[in-house]
Amino acid sequence: MSDILVNQDGPIATVVFNRPEMRNAISLGMWAEISRVMAGLSKDDSVRAIVLRGAGTVAFASGADISEFQENRKDTATALTYNATTEGAYTAIRECPKPTVAMIFGYCMGGAMAVAMGCDLRFAAEGSKYGIPAAKLSIIYGADPVRQLVQLVGPAYAKDILFSARTLDDREALAIGFIQRLLPAAELETYTYDYLARVADNAPLSVRGSKMTVKGCLEGLSDEWRARLKGLAQETVESEDYKEGTRAFLEKRAPRFQGR
Repeated sequence: MSDILVNQDGPIATVVFNRPEMRNAISLGMWAEISRVMAGLSKDDSVRAIVLRGAGTVAFASGADISEFQENRKDTATALTYNATTEGAYTAIRECPKPTVAMIFGYCMGGAMAVAMGCDLRFAAEGSKYGIPAAKLSIIYGADPVRQLVQLVGPAYAKDILFSARTLDDREALAIGFIQRLLPAAELETYTYDYLARVADNAPLSVRGSKMTVKGCLEGLSDEWRARLKGLAQETVESEDYKEGTRAFLEKRAPRFQGR
């Protein structure tokens, strides 16, 4: 069975890190597969939202598979190749135009933190744990994941997490803004899929535009960004979905959006 599974139920796809015997530690091959899978889902019009999760409830993922490092990350050349592969996975998640949610049970450590940060939202089960142990491995965490960490929790907490390499519990992760929902483990799946079903019922062009607008705000609303966002807004106004939304409102019924 593959170490990366993809399931789809209606408009919601689920990407599963499937190595429960290794606490879903992510191998080099899995990093490459994440890039491929996310690229495919990004282009699939039948998919309107994506969940990323680990198999079982012990771990979202315990991070990169460190047992591979002596071979796949043993010197500068192999480290550069390895880092390029992991960055490709992070980028594919960050750049996905569909709403993404990391559904976190148990451990979310190291590279798995970057995977979760690449998602739009993080919903977690009580008892989940978080940490970036790079300082215990003499590794400098990548610039893009660190930037996302700073955006989520602020510079002081980002330094605290990176300097200390300590493990955060679920309550602290919620308090500092790393996760957006914390639920009993028995309720997490139902809540996550119900939430995304609601998102999937909304106009895809509007949701995509909102995601792009937030990204533009974070990166700085340059003239290029403003022109890009203006184009998206015009595209939405000229869409069939805009006409359908107006009709549905006036007819007092639920809209049936097609994403065009």
